[in-house]
Amino acid sequence: MATHGQLYGNQDLGSVAHVTNGKAFSYPGYNEMATGFANEAIDSNEFGPNPTPTVFEWLNHFEEFHGRVAVYGTWSVFDDIFNKARSGLVMQTGWSPPKKRPANARDALLDRLYATTTRFDEEDVEDSLLQVPLLDYVKSAQPRVLFVAYGETDNWAHQGRYDLVLDSAHRVDGFIKELWDTMQSMPQYRGTTTFIITCDHGRGSGLTEWKEHGVEEKGSENVWIAVIGPDTPPLGERRHIGPVTQAQIAATVAALLGKDYHAAVPRAALPIADVMR
Repeated sequence: MATHGQLYGNQDLGSVAHVTNGKAFSYPGYNEMATGFANEAIDSNEFGPNPTPTVFEWLNHFEEFHGRVAVYGTWSVFDDIFNKARSGLVMQTGWSPPKKRPANARDALLDRLYATTTRFDEEDVEDSLLQVPLLDYVKSAQPRVLFVAYGETDNWAHQGRYDLVLDSAHRVDGFIKELWDTMQSMPQYRGTTTFIITCDHGRGSGLTEWKEHGVEEKGSENVWIAVIGPDTPPLGERRHIGPVTQAQIAATVAALLGKDYHAAVPRAALPIADVMR
């Protein structure tokens, strides 16, 4: 990212990235980044099916993308955020076992791990268990648009395990690298693929406040956004630049695919102009 992409959100360098939803927790954050605007009615992670189509659902209606837009996430609530019942997106979330393929010993082992691994909770599968079917899907289905969400850093932070926050952050860097390297090794993606890497919210600031987030924890509204790809000028870590928002991500995703999401959904924020040539 430092040499080939762009990174927003280091306030020490005069770069601000923030949410606009006024909630600073997960469902409102994912809704904002995926639809392009905040929904005041979403006030709980248990809100239920999202009434607003996301940019991913919108893109799936185009012939060139239909059936090749996917969501892979460790959290089962993505089924609601992306409205699995309505959207028609390919989805692999939470502890749902990966879709069955022709039986072999490797798939049987993965099914066993999903069935027998001790669960942190009933909503969040381990990042490592998501990575296996994710890479399989990329290699076999060659999606055009892909949303991936890893969740362990947030889980360990809520437990106050800063040691495991660092460990899981290091591991997720490896997972993202593995995904990038896998795609760059495939002719369909090499030199034509953009990654936007970000988070659904920030965290509180302080010796104990970092364990939580939300409007009561100052700093939770601050996020970071990193972009790398052939259409993004390699400006590195941005300095002394106007703020960017989580809401801009949806239109940015569409713009990098040659689509004008803001024109179709005027409530959505405009794309981040600087990440496109």
